[in-house]
Amino acid sequence: MCGIVGYVGGREAAPLLIEGLQRLEYRGYDSAGVAIQNGRGLRLQKVVGRVQVLRARIESDPIHGSTGIGHTRWATHGAPTEPNAHPHVDCTGTIALVHNGIIENADALKTRLERTGHVFRTETDTEVLAHLIEEASGETLEDRVIAALRHVEGTYGLAVMSDAEPGKIVVVRQGSPVLIGLNDGEYFVASDAAAVLEHTRSVIYLDDGDLAVITRDGYRIIDRDARVQDRTISDIEWDLEAIELGGFPHFMLKEIFEQPKTILSTLRGRLLLDEGTARLNGLNLSPAACAGIERIVIVACGTSWHSGLIGRHIIEQLAGIPVQVEYASEYRYQTQLSLPNTLTIAISQSGETADTLEAMRAARAVGSRVVGIVNVVGSTIAREADGGIYLHAGPEIGVASTKAFTSQVVALLLLGLYLGRQRGLSVDEGQELIRELARIPELVERALELDGRIREIARIYADATNFLYLGRGVNFPTALEGSLKLKEISYIHAEGYPAAEMKHGPIALIDENMPVVFVAPQDPIYAKVVSNIQEVKARGGRIIAVCTEGRDDLGALVDHRLPVPATHPLLSPLVTVIPLQLLAYHIAVLRGCDVDRPRNLAKSVTVE
Repeated sequence: MCGIVGYVGGREAAPLLIEGLQRLEYRGYDSAGVAIQNGRGLRLQKVVGRVQVLRARIESDPIHGSTGIGHTRWATHGAPTEPNAHPHVDCTGTIALVHNGIIENADALKTRLERTGHVFRTETDTEVLAHLIEEASGETLEDRVIAALRHVEGTYGLAVMSDAEPGKIVVVRQGSPVLIGLNDGEYFVASDAAAVLEHTRSVIYLDDGDLAVITRDGYRIIDRDARVQDRTISDIEWDLEAIELGGFPHFMLKEIFEQPKTILSTLRGRLLLDEGTARLNGLNLSPAACAGIERIVIVACGTSWHSGLIGRHIIEQLAGIPVQVEYASEYRYQTQLSLPNTLTIAISQSGETADTLEAMRAARAVGSRVVGIVNVVGSTIAREADGGIYLHAGPEIGVASTKAFTSQVVALLLLGLYLGRQRGLSVDEGQELIRELARIPELVERALELDGRIREIARIYADATNFLYLGRGVNFPTALEGSLKLKEISYIHAEGYPAAEMKHGPIALIDENMPVVFVAPQDPIYAKVVSNIQEVKARGGRIIAVCTEGRDDLGALVDHRLPVPATHPLLSPLVTVIPLQLLAYHIAVLRGCDVDRPRNLAKSVTVE
């Protein structure tokens, strides 16, 4: 969840580390720090707060050296304080390290280390790693790291330096992503490619169990038995402009407005109109395998779980396969049943979400075939899955997901279309869906034209303390997603419900102080949703309705209409979610919230 950067080369390390940490700010953090090696020892600088504070501190008291590591911390063990910020050092101050992940047996290790004389200065689980390496035996730093990690249970992306071996960084991965960037005689370490993109597009993604030794002379990757490992050099597909604001005040707003383009990118080259199907070569599912699927399980977290709920409607309607959608964090600890002909779909923007990855592994352990829907090429889920679909949505910097959500829904539509055509969906039905899919970027563009109207509505409700979001069918998950966006970035309590379930409890909350957002496009159950709107109106609720253009029948029933273009009912979440994203954004801005970096949240949740 935190950010790691490192540098070995011929330039001053501190400015490069600060720059890399700023590229990782979107991931969420509460403190930051660097350690620089200058041939005469290690120098550390740590702060609570933003990387800009760290930059100012270093500019006033420069730290020189051409090898270093840096970190942005999202507090798990111990409060966000300067001592708890990374990097951490051993008793002698000669070993420094940064760490993403959680050391599960940290308490037991700390007790043992204190008995042998080690003095701890922080509340973190990470500090035990520095002391374990300090007391480990071995001729080289990598030998000592390997020896120390034999005692460790948990997850880690780890970068370690020792002043006894200048110009060297040892990097280890176990359950938390880390990569090496290569650039003509200099080497970068990062937990995310965004940190190195300004300097190189060539990266090596480490696998679990890998240990990399990086010096000015090059790098080598070994396993815990010191056996050399070959790893492919990958090219980052997106450019630096993709992680710049480009004139927008926030990344979230930029990414909301990028959705016509990112949806098109997800569709590009995948629609086969003549055949009425989708081209999904990376899925690695033959027609025979598709025909044999008896059950699908979708595992995901947060926004990706909401897209999975929409995917259930899509796949069941188009392919006739029963689908269950599970919170990955719960699924991984459930009793797994070995049911034949099950396909498991893991959905994760980053491809590194810890709970989703472990849920996928649990499914594979009982014999399920697994595929991934991810946005990051080279991510762990992408590499471990039997096949999958890349979103090609480009980097998503805002912590609250927007464009990844719509691209996930598009990917699930493509999957549903592909499976459906293998299982009885007619060519005509497939062609109809494809024609509508091809129109979606234009329809989303039109929905974005509501921005000004939504900004005015946001002014009315920015001081609200509660919101209710209601929808039915395929747009119930859209309501859930709208309520999540509002909670994430404005800190207003909001709940999403199936509209008919309102009568079974939440209706007691409705009065003139309760804004209620209805997702009510024209679809087969529209009349039922109108009945639910009438129930809210009768109790004085203030109603915002996302509805279909050209329908004026809501009339005086609602306080605010947000009309979006009509489309196929299964595709409607792609346009109905746009006003909900914009409403959350504008309310958060009016409330003075940090839209791109909401409190307590991280972009990629790589710990449980």
